[in-house]
Amino acid sequence: MRFETDYLVLGSGAAGLTFALRAAEYGEVLVVTKRTCEQSASSFAQGGIAAVISDGDSWEKHADDTRRAGAGLCHDVVVDLCVREGRDAIRWLRDIGAQFSECDGALQLGREGGHSERRVVHAADATGREVVRTLLEAVRRCPNVKMLEWHTAVDLITLTKFGGPDRCVGAYVLEEHSGAVHTFLARATIVATGGAGKAYLYTSNPDVATGDGVAMAYRAGAEVANMEFFQFHPTVLFEPKGRSFLISEALRGEGAVLRLDDGEAFMQRHHPMADLAPRDVVSRAIDYEMKRTGSEHVWLDITHRDRAFLDERFPNIVAECAKYGHDMAANPIPVVPAAHYMCGGITCDLNGRTSMPGLWALGESAFTGLHGANRLASNSLLEALVFGRRAALRLGRGMARLRSEPIPEVPDWETGSAVPSDEAVIVSQNWDEIRRLMWNYVGIVRSDARLRRAARRVALLEEEIREYYWKHLVTRDLLELRNIQTVAELVISSAASRKESRGLHYNIDHPETEKRFVTDTVAKRGLMPYLRGR
Repeated sequence: MRFETDYLVLGSGAAGLTFALRAAEYGEVLVVTKRTCEQSASSFAQGGIAAVISDGDSWEKHADDTRRAGAGLCHDVVVDLCVREGRDAIRWLRDIGAQFSECDGALQLGREGGHSERRVVHAADATGREVVRTLLEAVRRCPNVKMLEWHTAVDLITLTKFGGPDRCVGAYVLEEHSGAVHTFLARATIVATGGAGKAYLYTSNPDVATGDGVAMAYRAGAEVANMEFFQFHPTVLFEPKGRSFLISEALRGEGAVLRLDDGEAFMQRHHPMADLAPRDVVSRAIDYEMKRTGSEHVWLDITHRDRAFLDERFPNIVAECAKYGHDMAANPIPVVPAAHYMCGGITCDLNGRTSMPGLWALGESAFTGLHGANRLASNSLLEALVFGRRAALRLGRGMARLRSEPIPEVPDWETGSAVPSDEAVIVSQNWDEIRRLMWNYVGIVRSDARLRRAARRVALLEEEIREYYWKHLVTRDLLELRNIQTVAELVISSAASRKESRGLHYNIDHPETEKRFVTDTVAKRGLMPYLRGR
């Protein structure tokens, strides 16, 4: 089956939905998501949206905090643009129905690690859920937007595959319930598929976060950058028998303290901001203390705040901890770091346009330059909103020109001699192996030897996966395995090329930060990752 549209949006998180809602003013939008529209990493965001709201704050302070966290690699023009447009993005969300926490009639502002002021707009401790709810309700009222759930993108369609120019014209998409692969053609294709936390054994991300957009764009020939910078959230509830559950940084913004088994508060030994240090610092400090003491976790203590405050400010976290027998008001809770956010991605300009004509990237899939070597807390939803709106406006203004050219004809998906799989264990085995080696060798602390081991094993797995892929009919599990292998390869090769330690990339063989590495690590299919100055 074949579909045609003006805008094809892959992904239903905050970035994709923001784009869809604004782009619908200019043309027809088709949103494709591999599970339900509510199942995105955006929905899991607890902390909030960083924006300059209070009179005592300024966009210069927000920009300085962002650059400080980014360890010298933030793109200045992008930082200034995002922080300047934050207030308007919040106003727009409220105009379309978002309900944020208030105090005495004004927005209640939280503070998180790395921020010098209270500037985090939030909806209790479930901000992402409220943002996605608001956007989905608005999108569902829009006649120009159609949404398809349980559809997984297989690969981008580029004309170079068929002897044409270097241009993306859509994507082949698997319909999960029927197993059919359909052809989706578009005047503009927008990748907003989110992050890749599932490439690691322990992650705060939902199951959908398998790096699909970055992997597809890389295979198609688009540039990606800075994949070595993978953020580990410092505090995920330690519960070996349960799913990883994020414990928001906002707790530390309200005074929570990290402690060792003996009750010692240790963060002041690692950074002047102590428990409010940037995420890279806190994650490495916890990793160091766990290895030094042999403990499986550290403790997060907010028992100095009363129960009524915790129930009002953090109702979801309180309830989730209680499921596992933890009373936050009475006792510290056990926490560990986990893979959280991909700071690299598909390179794009100030309007989301990538290096490949016809292809745009938004949200965690994109590399805008905002986050540098380490994302400042609550800047991710900000980036999704700002760039989602900008991309829609830019593409909308050019839609008349795009419509003047016919959508090209391309062949439909061919299954060839592929047969259904009768050995699903191969997929699960390779999936588990990739995630374990990424955790053990390419995690919070790295070394040259670990990266070499990881590279060798991932190369062997790539051969096995490629052989399996071409022999069997595609399934969502197989596509996700293929994509996390590609992401793993990109993270490893990018990390190996950066012979220093900076932000989220810490290599014990190169512990110093070097001025000559104030560059982006760019990767493109067929080339080794290379450093590009700015």
